[in-house]
Amino acid sequence: MTHRARPRTRWITAATAVLAAVAALAGGTGSGTAEAAAPGQRTQHIEYFPGPAAEPRQVSIPAQPAVHDQTARRPARQAAVPAVRPLERTGPVSGRLDLVVMGDGYTADEQGEFAADAEEKLDAIFAVEPYRSYRGLFNVWLVDTVSAESGVSGDPTADVVKDTALGSAFFCDGLERLLCVDTDAVARYARLAPDADIVFVVANSAKYGGAGYSTADLPPASPFHGVATMSSDNERSYLIGAHELGHSIGKLADEYQYPGYGPYPYAEEPAAANLTLTRDPATAKWSRWAGVQDPTGSIVGTYEGGGYYETGIHRPTDTSLMRSLASTEFNVVGREAMIAGFYADADALTSPVPTSEPVRGNRPIPVRLAPLTGLADLHLTWYVDGREVPWAAGARVVTPHALGVHGHGHRVTATVTDRSAALRNPVALARATNSLTWVIR
Repeated sequence: MTHRARPRTRWITAATAVLAAVAALAGGTGSGTAEAAAPGQRTQHIEYFPGPAAEPRQVSIPAQPAVHDQTARRPARQAAVPAVRPLERTGPVSGRLDLVVMGDGYTADEQGEFAADAEEKLDAIFAVEPYRSYRGLFNVWLVDTVSAESGVSGDPTADVVKDTALGSAFFCDGLERLLCVDTDAVARYARLAPDADIVFVVANSAKYGGAGYSTADLPPASPFHGVATMSSDNERSYLIGAHELGHSIGKLADEYQYPGYGPYPYAEEPAAANLTLTRDPATAKWSRWAGVQDPTGSIVGTYEGGGYYETGIHRPTDTSLMRSLASTEFNVVGREAMIAGFYADADALTSPVPTSEPVRGNRPIPVRLAPLTGLADLHLTWYVDGREVPWAAGARVVTPHALGVHGHGHRVTATVTDRSAALRNPVALARATNSLTWVIR
């Protein structure tokens, strides 16, 4: 690709007023609605996770939760220029999804512990398909956000207040498992990394909790698509990050519903790949998958309820990671959308030889394929002036002369196509192809 994809906003079924109503249904000890904010105060619509096997909930809260007001904390004492280090670098920033991980509640002496916790969480997330197969499309950067105190606010009880770099706090707006952060601080730290498409905040805590922030509720001009928070030492919290990436990368909708919320009120077909108005599986947008045995244990069909509504809207399977954290799998429709999302921001094919300048006919042109596994099935082909050179298929280094190019102005193209069996939708298949072209001088 010649440029990065534009930031994507998480798909949400309803307008602000509807989200406020959803938040009211979410319950909890706090109000969970925008009414909690003072006049003129910015609010954020956040997804939170009441328990390790619970369905997520949507809430609308003040951007600076009153229960852990920033004025109640001393400014965190930290290094002027926090260290940024690669945990995993699989290719150039321009051709990868760049995941930035920062810790909160880790002191200067605990940065090694943060790195270990971050790696453990990422390994758990990347054990879930399709992350497992497509890990080679990600770079991972760690940002050492040094806190003055160890641990985070609200752990174990609401009256505990810690001085931390990112202001992580349980009991956010009165909801115990809602783990909020100061998103302005998160944005400042994220900008220190070479690039940031997604941000994870790992809070130094064994208490279960987390949250998901979409692009629309982050500080203006934030360079990334979303933020997910999760506790470091709870073995199920990694699923929060896996679920939130479903929104920010795959643009997947939530497949859960709220009791008493009633029928889906809109006539337009949802944009998300995993919801449809259509009842008949044979004509649904995922009809190519209808009747398939799914990794979630269901048969792919049309199951009523999703996008927070009970009727009039359908999801592909009975359950999935986008419906409940009791599930640890995306359904095949979600997997396909995720892979298409990976390719919207990342390239399986890169080269150290720039395409912006002509190359000599005797110059070797090396190309690199992302280290993909499992579901991925990459095929590399070479073309001269649009005509395939069959013998060069799969070659990682060629010269224009070897391809039969003599003279100036000819075009040499390398194309990689992912023929993964996990892709059936033509739009997803089209995204899974990228090319590089050099002009010969």
